[in-house]
Amino acid sequence: MVRFKKYIGKDCIFENMKSSDRLHAFGLVCKELPDTLGDFEEIELCADFAGQEIIMGVAILEGKLKRIMFVLPDKENPDVFRPLTETQLKDFLDQRGVQLINFFEYITQ
Repeated sequence: MVRFKKYIGKDCIFENMKSSDRLHAFGLVCKELPDTLGDFEEIELCADFAGQEIIMGVAILEGKLKRIMFVLPDKENPDVFRPLTETQLKDFLDQRGVQLINFFEYITQ
């Protein structure tokens, strides 16, 4: 997760998050996106990894990226999330890390 630390505190280019084609190029799909950014927003993006849906939560406070979190939805109750194990996170970032860095480069300034 250290690789994403440099994006924390950077301004978020919200308009860039609205392009589903561009998000798809990064291997992401946005589940819900507000029309505009309020003072605090949590945006959920999904990525497929080994047949599982990984949810990346991005918290934006006053237009700045504040938190990045990766979780797995519970198969029986999709409103419940559990963290990835250290091995799952390492494998996911080994496979998708470059795409995610490109995504954060695209949405921050």
